[in-house]
Amino acid sequence: MKQFSHLPAANIAKIALGVALLAGATGLAFASWIDKGAAIFMTSVEAGLAWCF
Repeated sequence: MKQFSHLPAANIAKIALGVALLAGATGLAFASWIDKGAAIFMTSVEAGLAWCF
């Protein structure tokens, strides 16, 4: 079978796992922001940190 990459399969698997973990962490952070975004914003307004809005 012809190899399409000069990287070994183990390195490709590690890169794929890293990308999957990063995507999962990003999705979790986005879901948390959607769930608690209004409370985070109101807390920053009350503390005087939301001056740019």
